[in-house]
Amino acid sequence: MRAKQLAAALTVATALGAPGALASSHREAPFITEMPKVDGTDFYMFRSYETGRQDYVTLIANYLPLQDAYGGPNYFMLDPDALYEIHIDNSGDAVEDITFQFRFNNTLSGSGNGATLPIGTGDQLKNVAVPLVQVGPITAADRSQLNVEESFSLKVVRGNRRTGTAADVTNATGGATSFLKPTDYIGTKTFGDAAAYGAYASQHIYSVNIPGCTGQAKVFVGQRKESFAVNLGPIFDLVNAPASVIANDANRNAVPNPLARKNITTLALEVPISCLKAGTQPVIGGWTSASVRQARALNPKATFTRPAREGGAWTQVSRLGMPLVNEVVIGLKDKNLFNASEPKDDGQFADYVTHPTLPALLQALFTEAGVRAPTVFPRADLVAAFLTGVPNVNANGSTAEMQRLNTDLPATASAQQNNLGAAACFVNGVLTLGNTGCDPAGFPNGRRPGDDVVDIALRVSMGYLLANDTQAPSRNIPFHDAVLQDASQFDAAFPYLRTPNPGANGDGT
Repeated sequence: MRAKQLAAALTVATALGAPGALASSHREAPFITEMPKVDGTDFYMFRSYETGRQDYVTLIANYLPLQDAYGGPNYFMLDPDALYEIHIDNSGDAVEDITFQFRFNNTLSGSGNGATLPIGTGDQLKNVAVPLVQVGPITAADRSQLNVEESFSLKVVRGNRRTGTAADVTNATGGATSFLKPTDYIGTKTFGDAAAYGAYASQHIYSVNIPGCTGQAKVFVGQRKESFAVNLGPIFDLVNAPASVIANDANRNAVPNPLARKNITTLALEVPISCLKAGTQPVIGGWTSASVRQARALNPKATFTRPAREGGAWTQVSRLGMPLVNEVVIGLKDKNLFNASEPKDDGQFADYVTHPTLPALLQALFTEAGVRAPTVFPRADLVAAFLTGVPNVNANGSTAEMQRLNTDLPATASAQQNNLGAAACFVNGVLTLGNTGCDPAGFPNGRRPGDDVVDIALRVSMGYLLANDTQAPSRNIPFHDAVLQDASQFDAAFPYLRTPNPGANGDGT
């Protein structure tokens, strides 16, 4: 392909491929846009690469997308009427064997009446509730100025998520079953600089005991800096960027991340590998979901704690395992259905993977630009990547959409990670672990924060994992969106995602 055709092909392919991949799972289906508090945005599952924590797996589920740091006065509390879950399948049957369930509680100070200020004098003096979530500065040592205390409980369920055996996860210090969540980073006048907020937030990293597990786990729930990276604005505008930038693999970091000023809410667990595995099977599957009650009656006399009455069975409205599936794989008519479904029922979505529409659209619309779709069907390469796991790496016997992690494969230290994950472990479709750049600890063997899943998914969809140019003529075009996702953008210790952006910096911004 001539250089001019290559440039045109990259422009076209990124324009069509990335809009669906705007963000890993941010506002990805019509119905979930109505319920942002339960919108799962990213799910990570990886062998911990923090020094000395190699015997642990880290699970991170992000919710409530595209948070503007200045989003007061209520900021971004999670929904006390929802159920947030992380599921683990360790038997290879596409059914959860272990589920971690998070429930939230937001409590007003002053015995539920909220903080007040004395207004007026004499017989006109009244104590009036304030409109803010804080009434003064907050530090790690002094939370007395908080008007709303956010907390959560955590249970582990073994067996079916609804009928299995449930037990409380407890604080390793004192045995409490309720954990405080840090207030969002309102700004530097409330919390001080990033270091001060970091010290405050770190007080909410808890060592916990999980019933049935040997060894202590860790949990953290709180606001973090948005962990996803994508060239959002220009992509919406048909890739409004020079082809000379996005056609050159050296320019993968040419554009600043438009999401860098956004925040997210993170549910993070670090669990001993021995607690998640079953017997000698090293591969585990994982996904996150959120559910709400099936019925809601609005309260005509709404209160802080009871704006509505919720009832009926838990009903799943958000689901996320592998990134980008509900964006660039599932058809629009089935996106709500996918969010409501479970991995065991994924046969109903098989055609979207075996016969993907994205490559065909690229070829049909832009043949003159040199884009050619793969010619082999069914797409066994995509089935392996998204539905079964890769043979001899992380296949676990099931055919269902979830992340799969081979816990026997050692972690790669942060500084040595390849942000294209395990892609370099394949040469002409053949697993080649000795290939330069091969990083088997990365996506699609689980997913780490620094894995650039947009670039990986674009290349894989166009046939990178296929054997030759006849099967996939465009397989070696280095598709990218010009925004870098890399391990250097994250911490090298639990909970890995960084301190959130402040709502105000003290300088008028």
